[in-house]
Amino acid sequence: MNAVPAAPAYKRILLKLSGEALMGEDAYGINRATIDRIVAEIAAVAAMGLEIAVVIGGGNIFRGVAPAAAGMDRATADYMGMLATVMNALALQDAMRRGGLNGRVQSALNIEQVVEPYIRGKAMRYLEEGKIVIFAAGTGNPFFTTDTAAALRGTEMGCDIVLKATKVDGVYSSDPKTDPQARRYARLSFDEAISQNLKVMDATALTLCRDQKLPINVFSIFKPGALKRVVMGEDEGTLVHS
Repeated sequence: MNAVPAAPAYKRILLKLSGEALMGEDAYGINRATIDRIVAEIAAVAAMGLEIAVVIGGGNIFRGVAPAAAGMDRATADYMGMLATVMNALALQDAMRRGGLNGRVQSALNIEQVVEPYIRGKAMRYLEEGKIVIFAAGTGNPFFTTDTAAALRGTEMGCDIVLKATKVDGVYSSDPKTDPQARRYARLSFDEAISQNLKVMDATALTLCRDQKLPINVFSIFKPGALKRVVMGEDEGTLVHS
C-alpha cells in the first residue's frame, strides 16, 4: 500500500529573492542558467498547489552603477534601485513563461506601459487563480528595503510565511565562511534575532513580521530542493517565529 504524500505546511507563501541571487557566479546582471534553475525550484512548489508571491531585489543591476551612485542623493539612488527591481521582475516573469508558469508583475511605482500597478485586490485574485505574483519596486518609497517590502506584502497578502532565499543555508551564530565553529540556528525567536543583531532581515522588516506574527524562514536558494523542503515543514534553513 502506497503512503499518502505529506501535505505542504503552508498554503500561501511570500518568497523574497535578492537581486544578487540572479547573478549566479557573474559580477552583476542576470545569469540565464541561474534564473532558470530558480524558476524550476519555484515550479516544483507551485505544482503542489501552493499560492506564491515573490518580492525581488535589484542589487545585481544596481551593483553595476554603484560607483557612479557614490555620493548621490539617497532618495534618487533608492528610486534607481526600485527601477532595477522592475527589470528583474520582468526577467523573472519571462523565465517563468519559458518554464510553463503564469507570472504577473505588479509595481509599487506607476509605470503602466511596462507593468501593472500594485493593486491589492487584483493581486489576491491572481494568487487564488494559481498565478504567481511578482512584486516590484519595493514599497514604492525611498529609505525602505526590499526586505521591508517582503514583510509588508506578505502581511497584505495574508501569507503564512516569508521565505528569504539567500546564498547561505540559514542564520548562523557567526560568519560560517570565516568561523569554522559557526553553528546554524534551526529556530530563533524574533526577539533573539533582533537583540543579537543576526541580520535575518533589516530591523523594520523583522519588527513588522514580529508584530504581525508572520514567521520567516531563511534558506539557500542554491541548495537543490531546499525550497520544497521548507514548504513541507522539514528542518531546512532557519525558522524565525514569535
